[in-house]
Amino acid sequence: MSIQVKILGCSGGIGGAMRTTSLLVDDDVMIDAGTGVGDLSLDALLKIDHIFVTHTHLDHICSIPLLLDTVMGLRTQAVTVHATKQAIHILKQHIFNWLVWPDFNSIPDSANPFLVYNEIGEGESIKINKKTITALPANHVVPAVGYQIDSGAGSLVFTGDTAGGSELWQTVNSINNLKYLIIETAFSNAEAELAVISKHLCPSTLAAELTQLTSKPEIFITHLKPGEDIKIMQEIAENAQTQHCKALRQQHVFKL
Repeated sequence: MSIQVKILGCSGGIGGAMRTTSLLVDDDVMIDAGTGVGDLSLDALLKIDHIFVTHTHLDHICSIPLLLDTVMGLRTQAVTVHATKQAIHILKQHIFNWLVWPDFNSIPDSANPFLVYNEIGEGESIKINKKTITALPANHVVPAVGYQIDSGAGSLVFTGDTAGGSELWQTVNSINNLKYLIIETAFSNAEAELAVISKHLCPSTLAAELTQLTSKPEIFITHLKPGEDIKIMQEIAENAQTQHCKALRQQHVFKL
């Protein structure tokens, strides 16, 4: 039996049909929970038991509070949010703090909360049904990880938001069943300085990073800024190292 990864959102912004980062793995796991989650039916929302967070920027977590508020009166099992120690601290202090949103980790009571946190660190794996999800190194302006989704037969790597680095590629190159790589490129080359400051990639730095990749998975580009997506993909296509990369699209389904 294969597992399925469906892209609910992959844009670097909103507007029209654009949705921010959300990957649905089978029907019970989310990798990040941006605005794409809002397109799911209530029945689909009720099936989500686990949310893996790459980092705590709003475009990756904004639907977590609303999802919990929607489903908690309709299910008995808590939703588990898997994230780094630092990310969990941020969620507790700045989101689920009774000022921005209720603390679902303490209601209806601390013994039976609607939200359970599970700390995950780089290199740690969690097996859920027939899939294994492993946290990967990431290099961003806030504590961050990427994730490997492994069915046994094949793996997909989602870098999350990252400026890359040797630690990421050492880990990725050790995956012997890598089929798909989803990597971000948020800015055009004209905004390379901003990309460096914000620890994102642009086409030139993407090309440099991919020289460290030793395998040949299919490569998909995510986090493209609305209005700049065509320009960014043109610049990516102009480089021999990256001309085989494809733009990730909403509703794309990967089979592993």
